Amino acid sequence: MFSKFLLLGYLTIFSHAIQLQAVGEEVARPNFVFIIADDCTFRDIGCYGGQAKTPHIDKLATEGMQFTRCFQTAPMCSPTRHNIYTGQYPVKTGAYPNHTQTYRHVKNITHYLPELGYRVALSGKTHIGPRDLFQFEYSTDKNNPDLKAINELFASCADGKTPFCLFACSNEPHSPWNKGDASVYPPSEVQLPPYLADTPVVREAFSRYLAEISYYDQQVGDILKLLDEHELRENTLVMVVSEQGNSFPFAKWTCYDSGLQSAMIVRWPGKVKAGAVTNAMVDYTDVTPTFVAAAGGEIAKEVEGESLLPILFGEKEQGQPFVYGVMTTKGIINGTPAYPIRSIRSDKYKLIWNLNHEAKFTNACTKSKEFQSMVAAAEAGVERAKLLVQRYQHRPRLEFYDVVNDPLEMRNLAHDSKYQAEIHRLEEKLEEWMKSQGDQGMETEQAANSHVQKKRQQGKKAK
Repeated sequence: MFSKFLLLGYLTIFSHAIQLQAVGEEVARPNFVFIIADDCTFRDIGCYGGQAKTPHIDKLATEGMQFTRCFQTAPMCSPTRHNIYTGQYPVKTGAYPNHTQTYRHVKNITHYLPELGYRVALSGKTHIGPRDLFQFEYSTDKNNPDLKAINELFASCADGKTPFCLFACSNEPHSPWNKGDASVYPPSEVQLPPYLADTPVVREAFSRYLAEISYYDQQVGDILKLLDEHELRENTLVMVVSEQGNSFPFAKWTCYDSGLQSAMIVRWPGKVKAGAVTNAMVDYTDVTPTFVAAAGGEIAKEVEGESLLPILFGEKEQGQPFVYGVMTTKGIINGTPAYPIRSIRSDKYKLIWNLNHEAKFTNACTKSKEFQSMVAAAEAGVERAKLLVQRYQHRPRLEFYDVVNDPLEMRNLAHDSKYQAEIHRLEEKLEEWMKSQGDQGMETEQAANSHVQKKRQQGKKAK
């Protein structure tokens, strides 16, 4: 059920085991299980104060550490997953638009962990490339984690005492929101965030979206149950995340916190204190270096993320001083031809730079029934709907928010004289980071996926 990489994995592990035996090193490395949702706004999960019923995730939070400020750098599926597996930021790897791939020289976790004796598997949604560089043991069940294959992986590794790293990648709650029991969430009782216009279409869709978060929660529960059945709980680090925000307005495809912030819960019995909560700012590039460090390996110099082990072990309270956002519309469904967005967030403030703010901002969301119902309400004279539609599609050059007192980023303070020094400071930091990434703004936007197109053209010539 897993791919052809299985044989290669066994050979690598056997070779490494002989080397360890030769030097008398004891093999007792932890397993890793990383479970990721798809288009799930973190604050909709139960233990993050949300309406969705998520008993398995909520219980996991009582057994491990809950991160209140975890982020990804790009609010779309493909660049997010490349960030996780490479430990590097999107422009540097080439994987900053959606439906993309990294440059061929970029290494990923399937290069690092097998050298330490690990089997590295991915079950469910992929959205990564080039495929031959990401040498996972693949299994899939219609873009969702394959429980049968996962069960076989756990059984095989438990019997052979082989360490493993599993990425279980759900497709939920990605639209069209057709899984789970929506009757649990009557549309009339759903509480909509203030950045969504209150229309019957939006309410009905939000009900189905919440039901699909509960469906994802059951997937988490099923995988955790398999760990227990194979007596793997005690030596397994489990990390559960929510990915970028949902596909309603002001979340996915934007650099607001509703698009970039993520749930993250980590359980590691005996290592991570049960019921711990941390406010340390971290991001998805930290996943790969954390796993490599926990496995006893050296973090490669090209990896930009940092190991979370000091935070997980309670040795460190602070994370990164800043987290960054990169959004590109080139190549996305119904996307504005060129609408690059960059952002920087400190522990208190967020600065968003809309590099082509004169253009109209469009994406798959603006074609959706939900957004179109907001447009219809605006045209019918509903002032709130008119304000939100205008704000979503027509942005100023700079947006600046106090994310402590205004966590939903509803009040733009960019022109408030009292914040000009802080805005200037964050602008300088953002430009400095972009320079370190080789990010030239509009020029980088225009070059998005050029390495992918070049490869396709070479393939056509070869035929």
